[in-house]
Order: sequence, then structure tokens, then C-alpha cells
Amino acid sequence: MGKSHQDLKKGLLPRHVQFIALAGMIGTGIFKGSSDTLSMAGPSVALAYLLGGLLLFIVMTALAEMAIAFPNLNVQNLVHKAFGHRVSFIVGYLYWINWAIVTIVEILAAGSFLQFWFSSVPLWLLSLICAIFIIGINLFQVKYYGEIEFWFAGIKIVALTAFIILGSCILFGFIPSPIDNPWNNYTAHGGFFPNGIGGMLSAFLIVMFSYGGAELIGVAVTETKDAQKVLPKVIKGTVGRVILFYILPILIICGLMPWNKVTGAESPFVQVFSLTGLPGAGHIMNFVLLTAVLSAANSGIYATSRTLYSMAQNGEAPKKLLKVTKNGIPIIGIIITSIFIFIGVFLAYLTPEQIISYMMTIPGFTILLIWTVICLSQLKLRRQYTSKPFFQVRGFPYTTILGVIALSVIFIFFIFNKNNWIGSTVCLLILVVLTILALLRKKQNGSPV
Repeated sequence: MGKSHQDLKKGLLPRHVQFIALAGMIGTGIFKGSSDTLSMAGPSVALAYLLGGLLLFIVMTALAEMAIAFPNLNVQNLVHKAFGHRVSFIVGYLYWINWAIVTIVEILAAGSFLQFWFSSVPLWLLSLICAIFIIGINLFQVKYYGEIEFWFAGIKIVALTAFIILGSCILFGFIPSPIDNPWNNYTAHGGFFPNGIGGMLSAFLIVMFSYGGAELIGVAVTETKDAQKVLPKVIKGTVGRVILFYILPILIICGLMPWNKVTGAESPFVQVFSLTGLPGAGHIMNFVLLTAVLSAANSGIYATSRTLYSMAQNGEAPKKLLKVTKNGIPIIGIIITSIFIFIGVFLAYLTPEQIISYMMTIPGFTILLIWTVICLSQLKLRRQYTSKPFFQVRGFPYTTILGVIALSVIFIFFIFNKNNWIGSTVCLLILVVLTILALLRKKQNGSPV
């Protein structure tokens, strides 16, 4: 590194890293997107979340193994080491675009949750207020960002736990409610698979969008103290908690209200609590959902700014992106992401009804591609380890190969699904443009790997 910039600071503690990953994953995908997945698959969407969780585990263990074998290299650096500057260039910008869109979706979702109380205020204006608030948080030192994220994520984890306990009590009749025989809801409206296996598979794209964010651990590794000791514990804990916090709430929602009565106007979580008749429960849940999506947006700005910083280190993005404030914040990356957020807010002004559903499909595609590349990188780099990592993918190489095949099949299924033509077209166009740019560019100096 030259003297024209500072390095990022190692200000993230183990609890920060664990909660950053959870914060990135538990957001709009579950709180808002669950209404879309339920309408596609009915109760069988729980299986889609379970299968997605198993793929998540394969990807996360592959990432942890590489991070331990090559200390101080984040996801971007690892892909660069495995496949060189062109693939790293494509994956880096794809990941940045992915998180930029995710951040916009989370901020728009925050605006939509605010409409629960301010129904007459337009979505774009409420989203703009949320955007300014979240951008401001990311201008603090990374340790303060980690602390804020810790409490943000803590609120939604406590709320999800309370939802699971309260919902289970209602489901099993321990708490009286106006809901008559909730167990019938699993089979009375077309069965557990109301739209067949195809319906369950169609929900996978939003499921993958929901789980996208787990790999944030791989982005945060260069700002984490004692990363080698922390990563295995964090990954094991994160994957288990995420599967728990997705599957149980979905099953509870399906029991407490018919899946075909879930509307996209507000979160199924708020709808369920409003149905129970508990005083103020809907308002409390809506507040929690608001903090949850703001938390995920917070993680998104972190991810985008650090990805651009890593790419500048590798010579895949302009060197100006290496500029850091005295607090160790990559300021140019945050400014660029902020501009895209404001563009997203403008789109909400143009099409407030469809914007969130349309934009949620695009990150689903990009996450599938990025996870596939992480698995392929692990297959390639395993031969280059100087010593055997103490944390490894079990059943290698078959487990990783299974992950690659499953992710590829899901990707192909979605590309040819006519219901996803907007997301498919946008994703393929982005991929083609990035591939052309990667082939045209020359290798530059500056790679740390």
C-alpha cells in the first residue's frame, strides 16, 4: 500500500461479526418477502428454506476453510487468488451490484413499514429519510458501526424469538385467540404443496435473496480481530440460527392464517399479530420489522463500500476508492453506494407498487452466481494450502461439488422460468457487460494476493 491512504481498521469483535452476518440475512427476505414466497408455494415454502439453508452451510464452510488457510484475505481476494483478475473483476462488481440492490430493497421496505403509521406519506419520501439515517451510521468508525449493528440485529433476533414463542403458544392453544383450529391451515387450502413442487421451486429465488448476506463474514474478515479463531464458531452458529429463524416463523404463519390470505400490502408477521387481537401487538411487530430492514440496509452499505475497497486493492477498481477517512472508513465507496440508493428511491417515486417485488429477484440470481464461485474457488485452492486448516469442509470434494451442481441447477431453472423474465434479463445483461469489460481490461498491479 502507498502512503496516500490508510488501511481499514480491525475494529470488529466476534459478537459484531456474528451479528453482521445475521443482520445481512434476516431482513426483507423473511419479513416482507415471505408474503411472496407463501403466495408461490404455500406451507411447502418451509422446505425451500430448509434446502436453501443446507446450501448455505456448504458455502459458508467452504468460505471459512479458505479464510483460515489464507489469513487476511477476504472473499474478493480469495476469488482473485483462485481464478485471476478477470473472474475476480466480474465477481467483485457482481457482488457490489447485488448488495447495492439489496440495500435499496431494504430501504424501500423500511419506507413501506413506516407507511403502517404514515399511510398518507409517499413511499419515496419515507425511504429517503431512512436512506439518510443509514448512510449517516456508516460514516462512524467500524467499531461503532459494529456496535450499532449488534443492537439492531439483537432487536430483530429477540423479536423473532418472541414471535416463535408467542405463535407456538397460540398454535398449541396455550393462549386463547379468535383463530379457529389453526392446524387445518396446513392442509385445508390446497394441501401442503398447493402449487405443486414447481411452486416450491419458484419460491427459491426469494429464498436465496433472503439467505444472501451470510458471505458478509468473508467480507468482514479483514476487519476482524482473531479471525482464525472466530470464523468457525461464527459460521456454525450463524447457519443454525438462520435456518431456525426462517423455518419456524414460516410454519407458525402458515398455521395462524391461511397461506392464501397473506397479502403483500404489509408483512405477514404484522398480519398474524393483528389477527390475534393482542393489544398493540401489530404496532410493536411493525417497529421491530422497521429496525430489522434498517439493520440489513446498514449491512448492505458496509458490504458495498468494503467490496469496492478490496477491488481497488486488487487493481480492479480505481485507486481513488482506497481513500479512507481518519476513522478508517472507505468514504468514496460509501458515496457511490449512496448515489445508487437515491436512484432506487427515485424508482420508488415512479413505480411504488411493484418496485420491491421486481428488485428482490435480481439479488437472488447474483447470490446464486457468487455462492457458486465461492465453492469453485475452494475446489481450486485446496491444492495450494501450505498447511491443513483445522476447520474443513466434510466430505470434500463431494460436498462442495454437490453445492456447485445444486446452485447451477437452481440458476438455470430460474433463467428459463417465464415468471422471472425481468430479473433474468437484468442479471444476464449485467453478466454480459461485466464479462466484456473483464476481457477488454489489462491486468494491473496492486493485487495483495
